[in-house]
Amino acid sequence: MKKIAALTFAAAILLSTPASAAGDAQAGQKVYKRMCSGCHQIGESARAFFGPQLNGVIGRPSAVTTDYVYSDAMKSANLVWDRDTLIAYIEAPKKVVPGTRMIFWGLSDPEKIDDLLAYLETFKTQ
Repeated sequence: MKKIAALTFAAAILLSTPASAAGDAQAGQKVYKRMCSGCHQIGESARAFFGPQLNGVIGRPSAVTTDYVYSDAMKSANLVWDRDTLIAYIEAPKKVVPGTRMIFWGLSDPEKIDDLLAYLETFKTQ
């Protein structure tokens, strides 16, 4: 009986704890540098580059930064970059916004995506 209670308790703890849902911002910085920084800037002096700057991107509507010229596809997408939308976009940009100019093949590793989002969350609107 004690074994069943202990197993039930352990299962309840494991199931109630989100598995790295927040991600690791430090690991996300490495993902950002390797996969995003060639086109996007982030941080205090960030500006548009080949892509828009990413400060405050989480929660931001699509195509609203004033220092970047967005594609017609992105302008008409009417998205809000919440966590789920960003995950889908990072996995397959052209599937979420057909006609986007973003040249990125996608990232399918959920842990790396969580890490990247954790890193992006550390940069609020400048």
